[in-house]
Amino acid sequence: MKAMVLAAGLGTRLRPLTDSRPKALVEVAGRTLLEITLERLCASGVDGVIINVHHFADMIVEYLEAKKNFGMNIQISREESLLDTGGGLKKAGWFFRDDTEPFLLHNVDVISTIDFHSMTQYHRDTRALATLAVQDRPTSRPLIF
Repeated sequence: MKAMVLAAGLGTRLRPLTDSRPKALVEVAGRTLLEITLERLCASGVDGVIINVHHFADMIVEYLEAKKNFGMNIQISREESLLDTGGGLKKAGWFFRDDTEPFLLHNVDVISTIDFHSMTQYHRDTRALATLAVQDRPTSRPLIF
């Protein structure tokens, strides 16, 4: 299965942490957001990933090289200007074009314990055009460190 990790954004809600690094490389409990995301995707059977980059893009590329792409087939989609979610996905569309299997789209700055395998199976079983994971929260955009 393939996935796209959305990592191009400026990370303004994570400032000042993102003044000197991309949000994908912000650490939580000693691990980067990108590492957490990629390891969860890999554990769920994802073997191919495309990551869109913009803000401090070279830092993400160098980090992935140093980590040997976490043993995954990882492609980079560079955005010279921010394309937002839909534009980023459209630009990376070539990565999914010849594949008829569902794919996962994951924001790098979202940490969850969702079971991607079960979600993908639900998607297949219902033959939905798209399946979106959501959660009720009593507050708006809390950030806890």
